[in-house]
Amino acid sequence: MTDLRNPGMSSIPQTAPVHTDSTSPAVEMDPVEYTLRKRLPRKLPKRRNDVYVNMKTDFRAQLARCQKLLEGGGHREICVHGLGLAINRAINIALQLQASSQGALQLAANTSTVELVDDLEPEDPDEAGEPMTRTRNNSAIHIKVFYPDPQ
Repeated sequence: MTDLRNPGMSSIPQTAPVHTDSTSPAVEMDPVEYTLRKRLPRKLPKRRNDVYVNMKTDFRAQLARCQKLLEGGGHREICVHGLGLAINRAINIALQLQASSQGALQLAANTSTVELVDDLEPEDPDEAGEPMTRTRNNSAIHIKVFYPDPQ
């Protein structure tokens, strides 16, 4: 029986099909000839109580910003948004907020899929083809952290 996971094969560069639009056939692309430039994701409308979590900013700073909005900012609810790798961090921030409030805060989470666009620019504009774009999907989470209405 042959082993499908050959460790020697991992160093060989793989070509990936790149679609310029949804109706064109797949184009073979050499990854050495193109530079990948990731565009910023399309953001939801920015409100004062929205917090967009990322992996570059310190966790404690993001948590403190959320606490400041809930306690000192006069907001009864905030919405914590996380995309891709930042989903775990967004969940952790929401759970930390709930734990620090001794259960006074409630959470409501929604997930979605966000379409992202990447630009593929040729390394050598004279030799390579024209710039291309590639679309891909990424997971997102939107967590509403709120004080419930008193009954």
